[in-house]
Amino acid sequence: MKRFITLLGVLVVATSAFASWNVTILNSVGALNPPSTSVSVPTLVQNNPLPRITFLTSAATPHPLIIGMGTGFTNGSFFGNYAISDPSNSLPYLSGFNFVIAGYVFDFGIISWYKKVVRNSDNRILWEASGEFRGDAYAGGSDGVFSVTIPVSLATPANDVTVYESFQLLGGGRAGSAAGLLLVEQDWTAAPEPASMMALMTGLGCLLRRRRSR
Repeated sequence: MKRFITLLGVLVVATSAFASWNVTILNSVGALNPPSTSVSVPTLVQNNPLPRITFLTSAATPHPLIIGMGTGFTNGSFFGNYAISDPSNSLPYLSGFNFVIAGYVFDFGIISWYKKVVRNSDNRILWEASGEFRGDAYAGGSDGVFSVTIPVSLATPANDVTVYESFQLLGGGRAGSAAGLLLVEQDWTAAPEPASMMALMTGLGCLLRRRRSR
């Protein structure tokens, strides 16, 4: 029986070992003002075993996404947009991701964000949220560098999604105020694979019936 379970496990792993997620970056751009300056944000993409998408906003060219503190920019923005699909239709469905935002705010500096995940097959919104980081010039705000991880669960698992996210940086026009967006990342997680579990349970059931019939 142990040999049979081991064989089933090997077959399950082998089925998905050669499959890989398809990740397409649709947008990774920003702007700094004034004067209006477009910036390009490099990305790092991992597509196996699970997608990980990193927007390297601190390495944007020709300028990082920083306002205030002598940069001459008083506001800025970043827009990221990417799609994930499973061309093999054999991988476990995606169930959510860890959403990482790193940056800093000082005084009147603000970084606000909005993000949504849409299932491509029917345009259903599987997750949508927004948030804000404020310097200590605002009630409840806090100066300094931050790095937060927001755990996200989709309304239902999916294997064909498009992600939209935007960030706004404000307040850099006041003396001593600044905001910098250093990194944005999403590290995806997957639900248990139903097909693999079904195959394992079916195999175990057949084995048990054979043993009882002896």
